[in-house]
Amino acid sequence: MPKDPHSQPGGELIAQQGWRDELVNVGDVRLHVVDAGDGPPVVLLHGFPEFWYSWRNQMPALSNAGFRSMAVDLRGYNRSDKPDGVPQYRLSMLVEDIAALIRERAGGKAHVVGHDWGGAVAFRLAAVHPQLVHKLVVMNCAFPAAYARELRRGLGQWLRAWYIIFFQTPKLPEFAITRKRLAALQKAWKSQPQNPDAFTDDDINEYRRAFETPAALTGPVNFYRAALRYRNDLFGAPQQVDAQTQLVWGEPDPFATPRVLNGLEQWIPNLRIERIPNASHWVQNDAPRRVNELLIEDLQSGGTP
Repeated sequence: MPKDPHSQPGGELIAQQGWRDELVNVGDVRLHVVDAGDGPPVVLLHGFPEFWYSWRNQMPALSNAGFRSMAVDLRGYNRSDKPDGVPQYRLSMLVEDIAALIRERAGGKAHVVGHDWGGAVAFRLAAVHPQLVHKLVVMNCAFPAAYARELRRGLGQWLRAWYIIFFQTPKLPEFAITRKRLAALQKAWKSQPQNPDAFTDDDINEYRRAFETPAALTGPVNFYRAALRYRNDLFGAPQQVDAQTQLVWGEPDPFATPRVLNGLEQWIPNLRIERIPNASHWVQNDAPRRVNELLIEDLQSGGTP
């Protein structure tokens, strides 16, 4: 770990809050985890293109509510290990990383919260390792079987997935994203959210520090490359999720048609969907107060891990 905590992306916030951070061995890779609070563990899985800092507004609220937050940098991101090669980023490997983390640091069972790609990992984890997931909360991530259904139905979802096709090309996506200091991402973070404070200039500077070179984007973009090459990891059996599940959806989402929310009960029988009007895909940043209310209400209901 760096001697100066300020030297890493989000390091100043870690120091200010007195949070703990470490590199955790989970088999062949090490994951960077920021740990806050005490109580029942809540594993927080970010999406693309973010890192543990995505949960900066949720971690204090969870601590105050008596939970222990474990915000993860997924493999390939920020300070976690970045193995070479597209096969290293197939969904089955991402899932096993988090399964090992829960066994190693959460006593074998945890609440799991995921946004975007982190939601895909969370859904699959709950399907493949149901014994590890107490409650599941997913934010603005289409359930894989429903996503595949909408792709089969016509162009609607394909038009929203153009970037996934673009990401299959070698090196070009990394260059395009990082040119002019993440200008394309900054435009998305500033234009899509309804809340002007969703991503402050200071926040965007932290993201710049995490993704300032094309090499820092190769792992994250490889998630998409592996998803098409190893489709069965995402769309194959098992798809059934038996955990108590809350799906939080910021509307509108430019990356998924609203039809992906239809008919989910056939795969997730214990499901509650909460739509947040006037919030974007970046829902936990755009509407943090409402997301925190929903998250804590859900996790406090019933038993604990």
